[in-house]
Amino acid sequence: MQLELDRIEARHPAAAAAAASALRELSLRAQRGEALAIVGPSGAGKTTLLHLLACALPPQRGEFRLDGQRPWALSRRALQRLRGQLCLVPQVPPLPPRQRVVTAVLAGRLPSMSLARSVASLFYPADIPAAHEALAQLDLADKLFERVDRLSGGERQRVALARALVSPARLWLLDEPISSLDPTRARQALQVTLDEARRRGVSIVASLHQVELALQHFPRIVGLREGALAFDLPAAELTPAQLTRLYAQHEHELQGGAVAAEPAALPSAPAPAVMHCR
Repeated sequence: MQLELDRIEARHPAAAAAAASALRELSLRAQRGEALAIVGPSGAGKTTLLHLLACALPPQRGEFRLDGQRPWALSRRALQRLRGQLCLVPQVPPLPPRQRVVTAVLAGRLPSMSLARSVASLFYPADIPAAHEALAQLDLADKLFERVDRLSGGERQRVALARALVSPARLWLLDEPISSLDPTRARQALQVTLDEARRRGVSIVASLHQVELALQHFPRIVGLREGALAFDLPAAELTPAQLTRLYAQHEHELQGGAVAAEPAALPSAPAPAVMHCR
């Protein structure tokens, strides 16, 4: 999916009305099938950007287009159809505790199902082999019928990625998707996700704090600081000095207490079907 942001300003929904914008004059473009890693210190606007791309948060100013369409100029029904092509994977997946893993994974298929089939799938999963295959790629096949509340934090994150793997979405938006994984699992999960996206022509925008893994797995790195674009470069061209400046600035601000961090999570939005690939 092609995305275009021109001079975007957006305020995090959890921020006070008088708070500064979480995104400031941000311009960004990506072609269909591209994979971008978003890096930057806490409070840089990464989560706000992902929710804006998921059409869960309208911009205050600027132009935002997905495949040439202005999401917030569409009718309600057309906007819902567009949201069905987007999959946002939050850092802390909101999985119902008593739900079975197979049901949680196949929830990624709901945007492509009729209402009757969606309801039926709650009682009998519609495509168990697809869920098993996605989980197997992430070394979770043995958890297929496990209850979600019996999983570790890292296992829950991999279940959320498996949900993206089975979804019909054309844009995956991953918010710190490997923050609870050990380095080996993190590398595997990223590689599986990127390989599947490449095979299907899916676009990926992922926020990551693990800069080393971003450089290893993503061809393009976007740096955000204070909601503004610090750099947008091929991974091979990004220098240690640029990364040092990106994070050193944040350390200076924390010491001076000048900048408040971006809220860690968004409140419930009116489009749960988009927010969590359901």
